[in-house]
Amino acid sequence: MLLTPGPTAVPEFVRTAMSEETLHHRTPEFEAIFEKTRNLLLELLDMPESVILASSGTGAMEACVTNLTHKKALTINAGKFGQRFGKICEAHHIAYTELTHEWNIPMSVDEVVDIIKNDSDIDAIFIQVCESAGGLRHPVEAIAKAVKDINPSISIIADGITAVGVEKIDTTNIDALITGSQKALMLPPGLSMIGFSDEAVAKIEKKPAGYYFNLLSEIKKQKQNTTAYTAATTLIIGLGAILEKLKTIGFDNLYADTAKRAKATRDALIAIGLEIYPTTPANAMSTIYTEDSNAIRKVLKEKYDLNIAGGQDHLKGKIFRINHMGLVTPYEASWAVNAIEKAMDDLNIRTFDGTANKIFMKGFFG
Repeated sequence: MLLTPGPTAVPEFVRTAMSEETLHHRTPEFEAIFEKTRNLLLELLDMPESVILASSGTGAMEACVTNLTHKKALTINAGKFGQRFGKICEAHHIAYTELTHEWNIPMSVDEVVDIIKNDSDIDAIFIQVCESAGGLRHPVEAIAKAVKDINPSISIIADGITAVGVEKIDTTNIDALITGSQKALMLPPGLSMIGFSDEAVAKIEKKPAGYYFNLLSEIKKQKQNTTAYTAATTLIIGLGAILEKLKTIGFDNLYADTAKRAKATRDALIAIGLEIYPTTPANAMSTIYTEDSNAIRKVLKEKYDLNIAGGQDHLKGKIFRINHMGLVTPYEASWAVNAIEKAMDDLNIRTFDGTANKIFMKGFFG
């Protein structure tokens, strides 16, 4: 069972949709698929414009940095992916200021406001909705509103790669919302998507940047239901299939189910003595701090056929992360917490008595 926070398991109906005969990307048949998929994507992102890129999420991050920073960036670093925004700025010789936190502490509104009040060059802010390195949820919407109240011309770019499809994100004050295929959208890696505000599109039009990641050329082409360069046809067909499925379920129903499953999982793990790592956990995953992380993950994979993720950098061997993104059934989540308790018993950390499964089932179905 694959319960890593990306790549997530690809459902059979998506694999079936992608196994059909390959279509050429410059045909009316594919343009019709693209149009339907694009409209569903706009509804999911709740933004007036979007592009689909044949790249991982990092490509979309780079495109937003180069096209939406015209003077100076402010990057929020509370993990590997917030850190990546700064590294992209460095690679392109773009001026930036970085606010850094430990990976379990969210950025505060006041910290961001203090920076922008004292630096009039900042015209773009880059932040994760969910920083998946530690499973942290930043107060993105509150930060965005506070910034816009001070200076509406500052662009707010939110990395929602592990948040889109997990929860409803208020895009009222967000100018670009990034996501990727291999997370809550349950596709293979290789596709990224960005939603834009009208103000972001106008800013991109003033100073487009790059060649392959030139967002203006993609916006123009994708309005015509095609792409500037070769489209990732198979992945886009899969994206259309999963968005249709999510639309049928209902986006709000999906968000409610994910939130309930995430809470039930966290409650179950706390009940067996485990510690939730982030102070503001995102619903995309449950992140547990434990010095026994590697040993627990090894037993889970080898004995219970459960594959979950560990930590990176200074958290390597100290955390494990359980995915809640996508169409994870309650029975899979129940199996996961039960297996963790069994693994803890195998390692003589805690005697198994079925508490985790009991708490999960009560929380989810009670």
